[in-house]
Amino acid sequence: MGELSQSEMESLLRRQFFGRIGCCADGLVYVVPVNYVYEADSIYGHTGEGMKVLMMRRCPNVCFQVDQVDDVGSWRSVIGWGAYEELHGKPASDAMDRLVARLMPIVATGPSARHYHLTAASIRGAYTAGRGEPILYRIHLERKTGRFERP
Repeated sequence: MGELSQSEMESLLRRQFFGRIGCCADGLVYVVPVNYVYEADSIYGHTGEGMKVLMMRRCPNVCFQVDQVDDVGSWRSVIGWGAYEELHGKPASDAMDRLVARLMPIVATGPSARHYHLTAASIRGAYTAGRGEPILYRIHLERKTGRFERP
């Protein structure tokens, strides 16, 4: 076991598509998986109204975790701490463009590809149809730590 260097942590955060947000409010801790884009010490994501957003609005201090597990004895993990911020206007539009550009390659090649045509409009449409407008957010990571295990 060991510690990841700063560059190894940055690389892992940039390579992965899915991570977990940990938040807490009113004595309840909640961890939820999310897809994301990492850029310039910030996690960008989208969501709809729900428990995660309500909790992060109450207490914007959150934790973000991402990992790469090859097997039980070979893995890497990064945990970061930062503040949740909702984006509006041009910053929200820019975040949506980042998400579409980053996630389109995995949607276009995965088993569900024939069911999706991922664009900013299709993401907005999915939310409008069921839960209102998408909420675009950023979590600026102020501190990170990384660990690994390999044979």
